[in-house]
Amino acid sequence: MKNKILLSFVLSTALYSQSINLESVNVIEKIDSINLKDVSGQELKSADLGEALSKKDPDIVISRRSGIANDIILRGQKRDNINIIIDGGKIYGGCPNRMDPPISHVITSNIDKVVVNEGPYDVENFGTLSGEVKVDTKAPKSGFSGEANMNVGSFGYKKGSLTMQGGDEKVKALITVSKEKSEQYKDGNGDKFDKQLEKAGANSKYRFQPKYKDMDSFTKKSFLGKLYFNVTDNQELKLSYTANRSDDVLYPNTPMDALSDDSDLYNLQYTIKNLGIYSKNLKFLYYYSKVIHPMSNKYRKGALGMKKEVINDMLSKIAGGKIKNSFLVNSSLVTYGLDYSKRTWDGSYYHHTSTFWRKSIPNAITKNKAIFLDISSKVDKNSLRYGLRYDKSDITNDGGYKNPDFNSLNGYVFDSFAYNNSTTLFGGVGIAHRVPDGRELYFIDKKTGNAIGTPTLNQTKNSEIDLGVKKSLENSEIKLKAFYSKLSNYIYFDNNLAKNKFVNIDAKIYGAKISGAIMLNDEFNFDYGISYQKGKKDSPLTGQTDTDLADITPLRGIFTLNYEPDMKTKASFEVIAQKSWTDYDKDNGEHKLSGFATANLKYVTSINHDWTLTFGVDNIFDKTYQSSNTYNDLTLVATGAKKKIGLNNPGRYGYANVSYKF
Repeated sequence: MKNKILLSFVLSTALYSQSINLESVNVIEKIDSINLKDVSGQELKSADLGEALSKKDPDIVISRRSGIANDIILRGQKRDNINIIIDGGKIYGGCPNRMDPPISHVITSNIDKVVVNEGPYDVENFGTLSGEVKVDTKAPKSGFSGEANMNVGSFGYKKGSLTMQGGDEKVKALITVSKEKSEQYKDGNGDKFDKQLEKAGANSKYRFQPKYKDMDSFTKKSFLGKLYFNVTDNQELKLSYTANRSDDVLYPNTPMDALSDDSDLYNLQYTIKNLGIYSKNLKFLYYYSKVIHPMSNKYRKGALGMKKEVINDMLSKIAGGKIKNSFLVNSSLVTYGLDYSKRTWDGSYYHHTSTFWRKSIPNAITKNKAIFLDISSKVDKNSLRYGLRYDKSDITNDGGYKNPDFNSLNGYVFDSFAYNNSTTLFGGVGIAHRVPDGRELYFIDKKTGNAIGTPTLNQTKNSEIDLGVKKSLENSEIKLKAFYSKLSNYIYFDNNLAKNKFVNIDAKIYGAKISGAIMLNDEFNFDYGISYQKGKKDSPLTGQTDTDLADITPLRGIFTLNYEPDMKTKASFEVIAQKSWTDYDKDNGEHKLSGFATANLKYVTSINHDWTLTFGVDNIFDKTYQSSNTYNDLTLVATGAKKKIGLNNPGRYGYANVSYKF
């Protein structure tokens, strides 16, 4: 009955609101989103998008695992609880231990813009439980142009990239290539990776062998190619292909390193506009991605002697498609469509002799079929959005375990109300689900052969409310947001269990964020953002006493003073501060971490229309700190006392970039 009432409410609002046009609806900027534009031009330090995002939004924290390819935590959520969308398609990493999270398979130099949506307010994409990161890569332009970048940084970092594009009204093309490499970074104490492990008391088998302890941290190459065809005046075909090739990526506080990490992303989009009154924009999307990720303890002392090397060779694939159509009904833009995807995750353990040992994930295949409806309306002072999505998901495996299937109805209502010319009130209510993945269901321990995954898991449900206010003054702007998220059947890791360690629990996360900007004068402006979250289990896990939820970052702030004396020059001084961890899940591997404050400096100047120079120093005062904790859902290096070891962030890091446009 509740579902029927919600559907009727959505449809009736669409049919009886006032008249607007398609263009005006499309340009509405979501007040609950964070928009980062010109990412390739602004984020020149490295290819790591996760690190770049952690400097822009206090709700986003980097989960530091390496010198590159680091994961993110958004409002206390990570893994499949947040959705990563690249040019409308999806990709999943191969590593069950998040060495290659989805966000690591697109590099900053290939990105045009990024939009971060917090909360369950998306129905077009499968599995947007608590937020999503939508990435748009560079698009080709007419004429002929290009850009070359050379970047150097501390710890032997070197990067070169080249972009060329051109075409006319009928055909446009873009090619961008890059290569980068780095030695191991040093933390604020001047310690490389092995020294950090030694100081933390790591079990000797996880330490690097002497001949490898000073090896490079990573090498990465990337290619992006795009072709756009204007088939007719109202039809467009877009083709793109991205290849990433990484070698010998070190993950010091993980028992294994990545021998390689290769990904391929294919994307096809066909758009037809103005077919008639019931089809203003019809889009067909097909995407396919593949990740091959062999990891090994080859460089560690545990590979010596009788035990020898162990390899976990992982393969992740997803193919999907979407058909969606948009048209106007009075004052409402109605978008509806069909969504389909098939995700495959398979892995095997091998001995150093390349002989098969046992499966790590037994070919888990997740198929999803969905229908969705999304509506945007302007009614007087209200900008309204509504959405519904019905999902049917089936999961199979080759390990003889249970093959679960799931059905869910997801939906949201979001309103932005212009109270007056300077004040906007906004808020939303949403419900979303996400199904367990192959690791959570079927993952196998390499030593014991025990099932770490739990085949009987239920899907997670998020019921969330968000409220906020945005106020514009003469020389400043301020936005306050608060949220409350009730998580039913939240998938959690129980460290006390010998097997089937993933369990369903009930929990809640709530918090607030204040952000804004102040124009001090014509040359100086100040940006700020402060975020606070709290996470609690409804009750402790069996045999435990701690009700704190893992991955909940303490009070965190980002403060930036910008100096722009003219159109050619910009300097910024940034401080990122985080309170010490006092609330953490000690029963499941987390421990107290000290607070920190780091300062970063960046200077950009354009010599002329063609040449731009960028200089920067991160962590000016060479602080030693960790930004994320050691929750046991990650397999991390342990001390002899079984305490999990975190990885320190880089110490003082200087960099310079030269950009030439032609």
